[in-house]
Amino acid sequence: MVDIDPGDAPRTVATVKHPTRLAEAIDRDGAVPPEAIGRLVRAVASSVHAATAHDIDELIAFATSAVRDAPNREQIVARVAAATGLRLGSLTGTDEARLVFAAARAWHGWSAGPLLVADIGGGSLEIAHGSGDTPETALSLPLGAGRLTREHLPGDPPSRKHVRRLQRHVHDHLRDATTGLRPANALAVGTSRTFTQLARLTGAPRRKAGPYVKRELKRKRLRAQIPVLAATSTAERAELPGVSRPRARQILAGAITAEAVMTVLDLPRIRICPWAVREGIVLHRLQALRGAPDLDLTHLTWTNPRARPLRIVPAL
Repeated sequence: MVDIDPGDAPRTVATVKHPTRLAEAIDRDGAVPPEAIGRLVRAVASSVHAATAHDIDELIAFATSAVRDAPNREQIVARVAAATGLRLGSLTGTDEARLVFAAARAWHGWSAGPLLVADIGGGSLEIAHGSGDTPETALSLPLGAGRLTREHLPGDPPSRKHVRRLQRHVHDHLRDATTGLRPANALAVGTSRTFTQLARLTGAPRRKAGPYVKRELKRKRLRAQIPVLAATSTAERAELPGVSRPRARQILAGAITAEAVMTVLDLPRIRICPWAVREGIVLHRLQALRGAPDLDLTHLTWTNPRARPLRIVPAL
C-alpha cells in the first residue's frame, strides 16, 4: 500500500503478501484447479480486508498470466467476486512488460541510458527494451518459471534428460522471439523475485543490506549453479542462500530461463532492480493524477467509498 501525491515519490504504508502458487498448480489444459482458486480467494480476501482497514481510496486488483491465460478464467473471476466483492482485472502480457519497463526506468533514471529489462514470473517472461520512458520493444513469452516447471521438469529432482530438453526449448524459443533485438550499450536489468533470488544465490548482498545496494546476477556464476539446482530436491534448494521455500521447486526453471536470456541477448551480467510490475502500476496511477497516463488501466480500479487519503494497493 502506498500514499501517492504528484511531485512526491510513492511512500510505502504497509505490505500484505500471500503466496498463491497458481502457475505451479495449473493442469495440462491450462486451467487453475479448485484448490488453487481457493488459495487465490483467500489471498484476495486478505488484501481487501487490509485495504479496508487502512481506508484506502483505490485498490487496483490485477491478475497476470496464470489467470489471464486460463480457460476457466471467468469462473475464477466470478468465484473471487462472489467471495470478496472484488472483480479481478487482467493485464495483457505486453502491458505487463511496459509497466515493468516503466518501473525500471523510474528506479534507474535517465542517466542509465537505454534499458533492456527482463522479468521472470510464474507463467510468463517479459522483456522490454528502449531508450525513453516507454519501451520500443515489449514482449511477453510463455516462459515463466512455474509454467516451465509444471510442463517440462517432472520429478524431484528432475532427470538430466528433462533438464537438457528444457534448456534447448527455452534457448530456441528466445532466439526466435528476440530476432532483431540487439540491446547493445543498454543497461541490462532484471526485476521479479526470481532474478533477486538467483542473484543472492550467486553471491549478491543479502536483502537486509537494503534496496539501494548494488546487486548483480553474473552469467558465469549462474551457469555454475544450474547443475547444482538440477541435482537437488525442492527441500534441499530451500536451504540454499536466497532461495525461499515457496519458490524452491521452480527456481531451477527460473535459472534456466535467466541464463538463456543472458546468453541469447549476450548479457554478461544483469543489474537487479527492486521495482517491478506493482511499482509500474503505482507509477502509472501517479501519471494519471498528473493527467498524462500512457495506458488505460481504469478497468482494474476498485473504489472504496469510505476512504480518506489517496492510497493505492496493487493486490496481486
